[in-house]
Order: sequence, then structure tokens, then C-alpha cells
Amino acid sequence: MTFLSLEALASPEYCSGVIGDIAHSDDEVAQMTRTSRIFLFALAAAAGGALLVYLNGVPSIVSRVLTSGETIKIAPKPSPPPQVPVGQVVTRVAARSSEFTGVIAAVKTVELRPRVGGTLESVTVPEGGLVERGQLLFQIDPRPFEIALQNAEARLQRAEVLFSQGETDLDRSQRLVPSGSISTKTFDDALSRKQERQAQMLEAKAAVAAAALDLSYSRLTAPIAGRVDKVLVTEGNLVTGASGATATLLTTIVSVDPVYVYFDIDEATYLGFLGQTRPEAVGRQGTPFPVEVGLATENGYPHSGALDFLGNRVDRGTGTIRARAVLANPDGRLTPGLFARVKLATSAPRETVLIDDQAVGTDQGRRYVLVLGAGNKVEYRPVELGAMNEGLRVVDNGLNPGDTIIIKGLVRPGMQVTPNRIAMAPDQRSVNGVANSSSQEARR
Repeated sequence: MTFLSLEALASPEYCSGVIGDIAHSDDEVAQMTRTSRIFLFALAAAAGGALLVYLNGVPSIVSRVLTSGETIKIAPKPSPPPQVPVGQVVTRVAARSSEFTGVIAAVKTVELRPRVGGTLESVTVPEGGLVERGQLLFQIDPRPFEIALQNAEARLQRAEVLFSQGETDLDRSQRLVPSGSISTKTFDDALSRKQERQAQMLEAKAAVAAAALDLSYSRLTAPIAGRVDKVLVTEGNLVTGASGATATLLTTIVSVDPVYVYFDIDEATYLGFLGQTRPEAVGRQGTPFPVEVGLATENGYPHSGALDFLGNRVDRGTGTIRARAVLANPDGRLTPGLFARVKLATSAPRETVLIDDQAVGTDQGRRYVLVLGAGNKVEYRPVELGAMNEGLRVVDNGLNPGDTIIIKGLVRPGMQVTPNRIAMAPDQRSVNGVANSSSQEARR
């Protein structure tokens, strides 16, 4: 098969040859009319003329490239610096603090057990509710104790009669002894009987008091104000009374206001601050150590208190010392047994730098932030971090007031960026975003 170039196809010789072949074709001449031959000739002429015009109109630079084999190199357009969100650090007057995990405990806890045995006659316990001190919770059948009290009172009355008679006999003996009407022994016997009956009377009085006390024990009242637990024994059951743990447990009561928060302080914090400034009675002479507490579902530390107790030794197994804070709990939300976040102030209030926590990076165990330097270039800055303060992280060392840091973005030190300034506090960015949008529309 032979291939022809574009120049050969457009030549007059080739076009004439094609037309001649068409004219001399016996089969096609017989089938085609004169009009068809004229149309084909005109089509071939138009195609050749268009090809010549195209070749003559090719730019000189393209012809030179095709003939000389040169390569055109187009320089790429430089990309702009990446845009990253940046913000100026926040400065506040705050005290340095340490965070711990603690547990809430009741100041008073009572296991309610009967002191006397008997059958429960009634139960008036508001399970899970609050009770006042002295409120009746259980009633044991009082009839056996009422009878015992009556017997004791009867014995006391008999003892008082005998004691009165003994006093009369002794007075009579005292009058007769000087005259010699009775012997001295008779007088001594009268004195002894009077003293014996006096002792019997005192014993009877004690028995009456004991019987009255047992009768009062048949009414089980709340010894403290607080929240009562569920009832463990219902009415109609026989309970055992005793002075020890063998008595039947009826329910438990815990005090509500105030409450304790127990937590463990690490050895470094203790040596750095508490061990040097520890008073003789922590929390009882003013409030030198303020404590803030927050529950697991609460933001920040809405509850305030003071350090109330500090242990007398460090646990060698954990390297911590037990501490306790006391908090007011008027609404009863701080339930004993809940875990709590505890923030203990370890320094006097001072100017503190705070940043968004997501701006902090980690490099082989070291914490760092990226600072926006001169010419919008990124700088590496190692930092020492503290506790959270109202949604921002405290920076103890590494940043200065007025520094601008990169909040987030895939950039590296030494890289030039295009800063997009936003608020450092996350809760203020939506408002600032609306303001920025408005200003951009105004500039347009």
C-alpha cells in the first residue's frame, strides 16, 4: 500500500488523474449523471484549495519547530503561599493551678440499726428522699417496753416506801439512844437499813430510766439530716437490737450539705508548693488554698471550695498524698460517690498566656506551637503547658503576650504562609466569622 503526502493529494496532477479515472470508469459513467460528475469535481477542487490555505497559514514558529525539532518550554506559574488560620494569644490574670481526679464523699454517713429488738410496726421512710434530724423513720412495737417501764416504776415506788420507813426508824433511834431506851446496836441497824433502802431506791430509779430509754429506742428517728437510702426491712419483720454490728441494718443516711472531695496530690506538686507553705491547720484558718471542682458533664469548674485536710505522710506505693476539700452543696447535686475534676491553685494570680489547645503539637514528647514570624514565615517554638482555663490552655513558658500563633494547618517551620486572622477562643469564632464576611462584602 502506497501513502501520499498532503502536498501530493492537493496537487493538480493528482486531482486531474482522479477526475480522469472517474470519467473513464465504464461502470460508474453508466450509472452517474452529468450533474453528479460536476459535483464531485467541485468537491475535490474545494478540498485541495482548503488544504493549501491551511498550510500557507501555519505560523512561522510552528513551521520552524517542525523543521528544526526544537522544544518549547513553558515556565510554570508560582503557587501562592497557603492560607492558614492564625490568632493572637490571650492574656489573663490567673493563678497557676494543677488538676487532679477526685471522688465526692459525704461528711456524715449513718447506718441505721435498732438498739432494741422487736417487730417493726410501721415504716415511714421516704426512700431516696431528704429527711430532717429527728424525723420518725421506723416504729418497733412499743408494748413490751411500756410494760417493762411500768414494772420498773412499780419497783421504784416500793423502794421509795421502804426508804421512807427506814428514815423514820432511824430518826426514832436517834431520839432513844441518848436516854438509853435502845442499845447502840439497834441504832446502828436502823442506820444500815436506811442506807440499804436508799441504794435500792436509786437502783429502782436507774431501772426506770433504762426502761424509758428502751421505750424511746422503739422509735427510730433520723440521727442526722440528709438523704436516706432504700428500706432493707419492711414492717412486720422481727429485728434484732444490739449495740454492735450484729443488729439488723434498716437503712443508711448520708449528709448532703456540705460534702467532701478526696483526691491525691502528686509528690512534685506537694514539694513545689504545699510542702513549703503548709499551715498548721489546712483550711481552718482562712482559705489559703482555694479549690475548684467540676463534674464529668460540666464545663469548667463551677463549684468552689477550700482545702480542708492534708495527710501526714506520702504513700510510698503511689507517690501521692491524700488531700480533702470541702464544698457547699445546697442543691444536693454533688452526690457522694461521683468522680470529680479538681483544680488546685498553686501560685498567686499573675498575667498568664492562654492559647487554643488544638494549636499545640508534639515532637518526640516535647510540646510546641508554630508562631507567625516576620514576613509571615513560620517559626518553631517549644512551650510548657499548664491547666485549662475557661476553654483555653495555659502556657507556663515559651510564648509572650502579643505573639500570633498558627492555630491549625499543614505547614512547617520556615515556610511562608498567608495568615487568616481569627479569634483565639473557639466560642468567639462564629461571631468574628460573621463580622469578617460582612467586611469582605463591604470591600467588594
